[in-house]
Amino acid sequence: MKQFFSNGKLLISGEYVVLDEAVSLAVPTKYGQSLIVENIGEPKIIWQSLDEKGIIWFETEFKLKEDEILNSNDDEISKRLLQILNTAKKLNPDFLKDGLAYKVTTKLDFPKNWGLGTSSTLINNVANWAQTDAYVLLEETFGGSGYDIACAQNNSAITYKLNGDLKEVLPVKFNPKFKEDLYFVHLNKKQNSRDGIKHYCEHKGDLLASIKEVNRISQEMIDCVSLEAFQKLMETHEAIIAEITKQTPVKEKLFSDFKGAIKSLGAWGGDFVLAASNQNPVAYFKAKGFDTVIPYQDMVL
Repeated sequence: MKQFFSNGKLLISGEYVVLDEAVSLAVPTKYGQSLIVENIGEPKIIWQSLDEKGIIWFETEFKLKEDEILNSNDDEISKRLLQILNTAKKLNPDFLKDGLAYKVTTKLDFPKNWGLGTSSTLINNVANWAQTDAYVLLEETFGGSGYDIACAQNNSAITYKLNGDLKEVLPVKFNPKFKEDLYFVHLNKKQNSRDGIKHYCEHKGDLLASIKEVNRISQEMIDCVSLEAFQKLMETHEAIIAEITKQTPVKEKLFSDFKGAIKSLGAWGGDFVLAASNQNPVAYFKAKGFDTVIPYQDMVL
């Protein structure tokens, strides 16, 4: 039996502009996804995916060699999974070359709609199983900047920067003195990252000044020693991305009366936002129908 685990991710700064070589600050989460591989006797692959409650949400059986789906509760996911495994085989021709049969079980620590990296943790786990490059596997399947793979592989906060074809990943010490005043709030819906990227690419203009400013903010967030200064950095960052993407910041849109700062994380419009306040905001968000409010120390690895 082989077992793999990958961390989930949150992008604290640099959403969207990470694609254009901005320096981004990202953190791995305590929540992630495991993948267990067991040998079986039958000439096929049996795949089961479990949610955070241990309930099967996806299952399929297929013959990889023939690309034949034998049984599935979701053909589209099965086809995507076949694509991932075939791409891994292309990157490492020795992967699954033995012709052995396997039962593969994946298990999430978090609800699928949280947006913490259901796909990226799967890609990283499969890449580890296949002994191939997770960044290349991501690029040839889902696409994206790759910061989520960096989080999957690191147990501390990182800065992440694309430099041409290179990925610059630097572990950093990010342990805010005011972390008791930081909360992650789920917006009750999952945002499709590919849709967000498409919108960004359609609206971005000259980014030179914006990227320079985001680079500064990312570094100052790491060095920040006061909640008030951190809140100002959050607000400035929101204004920059709002201008680039022609979107309304989430605080203005949903939480205009909130006493503190709120920043989107990743593609705007869903998943988690970061709330910074010197008053416990759980009651405020729950009164507005947002029940998933996770303190910083309970989320970040």
